[in-house]
Amino acid sequence: MKQHTRTVTALASVFLLATAAAGCSDSGGDSAGDGTETHNAAADLDTDVVPAATSSTSTAVDVKNGTYGKMLVDEKGRTLYLFEKDKKDKSMCNGDCAKAWPPFTVKAEPTVGDGVKKDLLKTIKRDDGSEQVTYNGHPLYRFADDQKAGDTNGQDVDAFGAKWFVVDPEGKKITTKPQNNDGGY
Repeated sequence: MKQHTRTVTALASVFLLATAAAGCSDSGGDSAGDGTETHNAAADLDTDVVPAATSSTSTAVDVKNGTYGKMLVDEKGRTLYLFEKDKKDKSMCNGDCAKAWPPFTVKAEPTVGDGVKKDLLKTIKRDDGSEQVTYNGHPLYRFADDQKAGDTNGQDVDAFGAKWFVVDPEGKKITTKPQNNDGGY
């Protein structure tokens, strides 16, 4: 219950920060000749702390043994999630949802890491034109409240109309209880 409270609080914080940042600037540049300058706070976010939906040219998907057993992670060891609302090979998470749950996107084919089944790893084109990594037909995401490798703060969270789960090497959601309480690998 405590984890869900933290997660709901974190989601609200991400939404409020994004809303505040959007209201701070009309274009991120100088105002209409009055000598004042506006600043876009969203540009200052640390992308290692709150992973943005940015692409990488050397993106790998790996399997690590973590809090919920063997699960999919990105090249930096950050947990990857699936969204129950998604359709096979179609993301239903856009806008505010994609701010809280940044899509795992790439510029080239993702690298198959240890324990990953190559035939389950693919990409799809998102509505914004970016290429999102899928596994067994599930679009993959990171969670903005995961602060470091091994965090699983998004597990079993009900947000944006459905639940979110970590993914096992077979491409299925993990619904079991945590195997340990150390929060990492």
